[in-house]
Amino acid sequence: MIVVTGGAGFIGTNLVRSLLESDKKVLVVEELDKYTKKFENINNLNIEDCVDNNHFLKDLKNGKYKSKIQHIFHLGACSKTTEQDRDYVMSTNLDYSKDLLEYSANNNINMVYASSASVYGSGNVFKEEPENESSLNHYSESKLLFDNFVRENFSKIKSQVVGIRYFNVYGPYEQHKEVMSSVIYHFYNQFKKLGMLKLFRGSHGYGDGEQRRDFVYVKDTVKIKIWFMNNNVSGIFNVATGKSRSFNDVGNAVISYFSSGHIDYVDFPKGLERQYQAYTQADMTNLNNAGYQGKPTELEDGVNEYLSFLDKT
Repeated sequence: MIVVTGGAGFIGTNLVRSLLESDKKVLVVEELDKYTKKFENINNLNIEDCVDNNHFLKDLKNGKYKSKIQHIFHLGACSKTTEQDRDYVMSTNLDYSKDLLEYSANNNINMVYASSASVYGSGNVFKEEPENESSLNHYSESKLLFDNFVRENFSKIKSQVVGIRYFNVYGPYEQHKEVMSSVIYHFYNQFKKLGMLKLFRGSHGYGDGEQRRDFVYVKDTVKIKIWFMNNNVSGIFNVATGKSRSFNDVGNAVISYFSSGHIDYVDFPKGLERQYQAYTQADMTNLNNAGYQGKPTELEDGVNEYLSFLDKT
């Protein structure tokens, strides 16, 4: 059986669906006391069960799943970058992850977990090395603390441990994230409502709409996780395209899909400057050197496929 924590979430849902298509038995772990629209993502899927995250951890320690788990994909987390309750973020993202890692390591279970490109802070070098890392909020702090905990214990762990540093992921099944959804999702809804798009004016030394991100299609992230499941490689790896694209590029891809519309530029929100990453571009050397040879989806192709999905739902 394969465990996917956060399996009803955005990236988790895409992974669960891919695993089920390969006839895998999948157990989803979620915060059942915080029932949201995300659970609609896994309605009617042939999963083994969807269990509460805290009950799962207790059952795990009590031996309920002994010899039953083949692999753990730990994607569950408090992903709200503006969350102010540090104790909650650390309990959910750091302490829970430590408990899962301890169990996995002691029971020779391979584990892939979700880190984040937010651990690069305000820097402009996006390579998986401590000198490039810092945190701008409690979320990124929790992710970086766990990455460093993993690093400290790599030599003691015999099973596979993989940290996945997602950059700007977009794609199907993210609608429940609301304000935390990708810019592509927001652009789609903007266009449907207004027939045009709104982008930020210039900031951080970039022109209007020219702030840049490494946008990665969610299906590419799933392919990489499946590759790790089938290849015994450990480490912390960026998951992205390795190529930054501007928000203008994204906006123009959306306009091209609809064959109409235009872009208006609005003032950059006050107070957001210090937490805003105006540029990201992943260094993909480590993943490529590990042996992964998959080609990332081009932004325009991913946007077209995703908008077509949204049109059908």
